[in-house]
Amino acid sequence: MERPFAAISREKVGALIVLPSPMFLSERRLVVDLATKNRLPAMFFLREFAEAGGLMSYGPNFPELWRRAATYVDKILKGAKPADLPSSSRRSSS
Repeated sequence: MERPFAAISREKVGALIVLPSPMFLSERRLVVDLATKNRLPAMFFLREFAEAGGLMSYGPNFPELWRRAATYVDKILKGAKPADLPSSSRRSSS
């Protein structure tokens, strides 16, 4: 990771957007540290990067998505018809 960040620094890149990748996720602390060391504003694809010290993240909130999915599964298992449940474009009040 150090070589790409050195090249980014040499080229005087103004900011970094880190796209989804298992490699970046597993090395998030290193990526955040290198961005900080090189004074490079960076936006990441998951909250975990911001929690590791990154500037900001913009992406889905997976725990919330799983909670919402579990709500639908619960209703279906209790007898609701899937066609009668609100679509993803309308939020359920439960």
